[in-house]
Amino acid sequence: MRAIWKGAVSFGLVSVPVKLYAATESHDVSFRQVHAKDGGRIKYQRVCSIDGEEVPYADIAKGYETDDGQMVILDDDDLAELPSSSSREISVEKFVPSDQIDPLLLEKSYYLEPDKAAAKPYALLREALKEADRMAVVTVSLRSRMSTAVLRVRDDVIVMQTMMWPDEVRKPDFATLDATEDAAKPQELKMARLLVDTLAGDYDASDYEDDYRGAVEALVQAKLEGGEVKRAPETKESTGEVVDLLAALQRSVEAAKTSRGESTGSDEEQAEAADEEKKKPTKKKTAKKSTAKKPAAKKKAS
Repeated sequence: MRAIWKGAVSFGLVSVPVKLYAATESHDVSFRQVHAKDGGRIKYQRVCSIDGEEVPYADIAKGYETDDGQMVILDDDDLAELPSSSSREISVEKFVPSDQIDPLLLEKSYYLEPDKAAAKPYALLREALKEADRMAVVTVSLRSRMSTAVLRVRDDVIVMQTMMWPDEVRKPDFATLDATEDAAKPQELKMARLLVDTLAGDYDASDYEDDYRGAVEALVQAKLEGGEVKRAPETKESTGEVVDLLAALQRSVEAAKTSRGESTGSDEEQAEAADEEKKKPTKKKTAKKSTAKKPAAKKKAS
């Protein structure tokens, strides 16, 4: 695989230099439009719908069509004023429960590979996500546009999935849904549950294959072997190893608490006091023998 983007994941004061790889590829069957007589590819001309003349590529501009059909022409100066970003940072905004991310919002998937010097903080982020069963909501700049995405763990690899904006998800406004609320009878629902239990199982991707693509490939191969072929004429990188990872994590926690108005000193003082107590030598005391039984210690609720 070839990396399509280089940057760094940042959470708190920790930075993880990474490379981005496309995690999926389409194997869908595609056809070309050709002349049935000789197999030549069909070409298209750029023709103006108003005057019918062919338009050179240099004269083609970007146009935004409004809802009422008006066309607004945007030139390079207009586009240059639009907000854009070329940041090479995947910035973690929040760690949210996995079940709060609707799969309908997820778009394209990417694998994140750490630089050699970033193996430790990469593993730290991966294990933290797995242990907490959370996803990291991030902002990232791809193709000069800022997008939201999530980071999750799959097979010990951190995967980034870009997300649709909330207003890009359509609402299922179907009038017929109202008639389905009380449509299921108790006996029918019982049989439906029985059917679900009968067909219950685990998902195995190898159980499924693209029959259509296989049939097309077999058909094409048969035509090749039968000589039914018409040959047409040819026509910012983030670098550096994370220094003092533990200290960076501690400062990140302090910054997060400060932003919420929480105290940060008490936790550190308690931790230091506990360490000092462990270092002190323990004094042996002569215990008096007693026949009385000691009360059982109460267990703390976990």
